Amino acid sequence: MTQTYDVSRQKQQKTPNGVDDSDSKILEDDLTWKFWQKRRYIVVMMAFFGFFNVYALRVNLSVAIVGMTEVRKTSLDNGTIIEEQDFAWDSKDQGLVLSSFYYGYIWTQILGGVLASKFGGHYILGFGIGATAILTLLTPLATNISITGLVVVRILEGFCEGTTYPAVQSLLARWAPIYERSRMSSIGYIGNYVGVFVSLPVSGFLTVQYGWESVFYFFGAIGCVWLVMWMVIVRAGPELDSHISEEEKNYIKQSLGEVASEKELMDIPWKAIVTSSAVWALVASNCGETWGTYTLLTQLPTFLKDVMNFQVGATGFLSALPYLAMSCTLALSGFLADKLQEKGILTTLQVRRYFNCSAYILEMIFLLLTAHILNPIACMACVTIAVAFNAFALSGFPVNPLDLAPNYASVVWGLSNTISTIPGILSPLLSGYIVTNKTREQWQIVFYIAAGVYITASVIYWFFAKADLQPWAQKSQQQKSQPQISNPTTNNSTYPSTKF
Repeated sequence: MTQTYDVSRQKQQKTPNGVDDSDSKILEDDLTWKFWQKRRYIVVMMAFFGFFNVYALRVNLSVAIVGMTEVRKTSLDNGTIIEEQDFAWDSKDQGLVLSSFYYGYIWTQILGGVLASKFGGHYILGFGIGATAILTLLTPLATNISITGLVVVRILEGFCEGTTYPAVQSLLARWAPIYERSRMSSIGYIGNYVGVFVSLPVSGFLTVQYGWESVFYFFGAIGCVWLVMWMVIVRAGPELDSHISEEEKNYIKQSLGEVASEKELMDIPWKAIVTSSAVWALVASNCGETWGTYTLLTQLPTFLKDVMNFQVGATGFLSALPYLAMSCTLALSGFLADKLQEKGILTTLQVRRYFNCSAYILEMIFLLLTAHILNPIACMACVTIAVAFNAFALSGFPVNPLDLAPNYASVVWGLSNTISTIPGILSPLLSGYIVTNKTREQWQIVFYIAAGVYITASVIYWFFAKADLQPWAQKSQQQKSQPQISNPTTNNSTYPSTKF
């Protein structure tokens, strides 16, 4: 049984495979709320837990490094007070350690996209997270050898994780029906921020109770468990999944059309991609989001300790609160973005622009407030609101590659993430050079820069973003049979709501 596809919305008595429409409607109603019976949502939930690990493995060092460099005062029996410190790293050393992840991350974005197109996104995503988990288990050993050892391990972790986001674009291009792109992307990406919300306070607790080494052992082990489950459950596309129902498989196929073969996808139109203004618009937006997000991810625990005088255990918990709020708003934004398109209220381009740019402007405002508010509670409220608004941007530019070039989405995203990794490298390094005396005034400069980057990215995306299938992506798309529907990226077609 399959969903009826009728652009004119005329009543049909039978679905395309000859099943009575009334029977199809019963199945639709039965499955609408039972999302766990939809194989594509099992896949995206596994991606959710995968991204949980991606960010948990990435940001736990932001809290652990506070404990690693903390000066501990101990009083001896004779009354002498001595100071102990595991690693006497100054702010520049810490900036180097925190940014080193991105030295490796930048090199595998495009490679990850190409490999995902050739071998399947599930293999590449599994490799990226699994290898990072193993390297995380080796982090304490490398750190105790030297700071160089830690930097090398972090570079290798970045190298492995660089493949993950292009890989998930490949999965979504095969698994996500047109009007479920935003919500399915959001479900997967929520894992990022749940990972932050869990890993920051847990890292703080583990650091205080069991030492900083325990942070890396704990999250490395979780990543290894996920890898085993991922390889057992997930396949690259519905056509390769033996557990998906024929109804759901046909529904996805009719929504997306045939997926281009791996051989066809290896003929990538590089010149057209790198000269596309629409691609560069999402690159600019990605750069803005990366700068702001990683300024907070890597520096917020230190800011709370230096300026707000919170203890190391509290910094992890408080740094995680904004990402709990973001997890909630991200679920809302993905659902709302799809519904606004589905109901004909906004076109896809309007959704991408409004969600993306309004999120950046509001985030900029609250970051500027954070820089000047003296009250710790009010300061945390501003940070939380700023990060929560950022969720709406994730229904904008991250979904955009699926609009522009579904068959090359992993490659487009790989290019975008390659360039946007540069802010991930520069942000903690620049913060380390600015915040040498740990004063509020120096931290204000850090927030001013982040706000300026946000507004610049917003302006570029507003004027240059597109959301229709690009001419250079149409050749491979038209080589395959397409569903008889209007293009939802250029107008609000009468494509029906998704039920299977």
